[in-house]
Amino acid sequence: MDINATLQQLEFEGNLRRIPESSHAADTLDLSGNDYLGIAERSDMRREFMEEAARRDYAFSASASRLLASRQSEFREFEDCLTKAYGRPALLFNSGYHANTGMIAALASDRRTLVVADKLVHASIIDGIRLSGAPLERFRHNDYTHLRRILDRKAWGFSNVLIIAESLYSMDGDRADIAALADAKASVAGAMLYIDEAHAVGACGPAGLGLVEESGLAAHVDIVVGTLGKALAGTGAYGIMNTQIRDFMINKARSFIFSTAIPPICAAWNRFVFERMQGMDSERRHLAALSRELYSILGLKGEPSHIAPWILGSPQRAVFVSDYLERHGFHALPIRTPTVPPGTDRVRFSLSAAMSIEALNPLRTIIAK
Repeated sequence: MDINATLQQLEFEGNLRRIPESSHAADTLDLSGNDYLGIAERSDMRREFMEEAARRDYAFSASASRLLASRQSEFREFEDCLTKAYGRPALLFNSGYHANTGMIAALASDRRTLVVADKLVHASIIDGIRLSGAPLERFRHNDYTHLRRILDRKAWGFSNVLIIAESLYSMDGDRADIAALADAKASVAGAMLYIDEAHAVGACGPAGLGLVEESGLAAHVDIVVGTLGKALAGTGAYGIMNTQIRDFMINKARSFIFSTAIPPICAAWNRFVFERMQGMDSERRHLAALSRELYSILGLKGEPSHIAPWILGSPQRAVFVSDYLERHGFHALPIRTPTVPPGTDRVRFSLSAAMSIEALNPLRTIIAK
């Protein structure tokens, strides 16, 4: 590979990425993060947790993988907390990327399994499928008629079928139809349904447990993935599954087996936040109100979400508009190919319950220009 030529081509296309050199101005409204409940801004929660941390002397390093670590209490306490909330066993991973690559690769580790995934699932899901080596079919985004056609045409030739979707999509903010996915799963004997709730956990559903719980169809979803680094302001991710699948992952998910576990103090913070997040209904209602306001500003149709895209069509225009917004007090980043399909380059707006509706008002005038 010619590294220099690749970089030059990315620059020419407007797709060269760089790590920001500094934080945005203090008076700029950050519309780029995933702190959906505003927990990352809560100094009161941090102080309360640090008092607990001092009492319990949480360790700052696990020093080994979960299968080798001598200190397990913080991990077990958090997994027990998750199990109590969801009514099914939980398994903690180091990140959403680790969860998806590890669990999907383990579930589909032979060519007798067919994976059928929504066209817009996250890159970590695609990488998990690639690692598995399993055949992949992709159905058009949220097109469940297309999903059923694929299953009718292909599923009979495989021993196992794994259907994968997200509940709330990170680039468009639209929702999956959990009932349609469950019906598709039921049409194939022995099929499994895997749903990533990375952008829904905390922000959506009863007690912030996500859209699968809201649907009332959790029993039909074999694995639910929740991310801790977004609305829950922590680190890591978790899978919710039955006991048999959990035991299988402990033995077969390579990202779980061969990675040093997150620090015990981080697991304790995750548990601390998760316990309190379930009671943050007022923050979720405010986030919903912010979502309705932003959708109105952008002229978007459909069910409002805390993620909203402004489609601009080219990477150069997305970068220009992002820079313009930054100069006018709004930090919203450009999302370009290959993160999104060519021609759908955009500025992505992401809301937080820490914002006020009034803070969005100038955005209406800016976007009108």
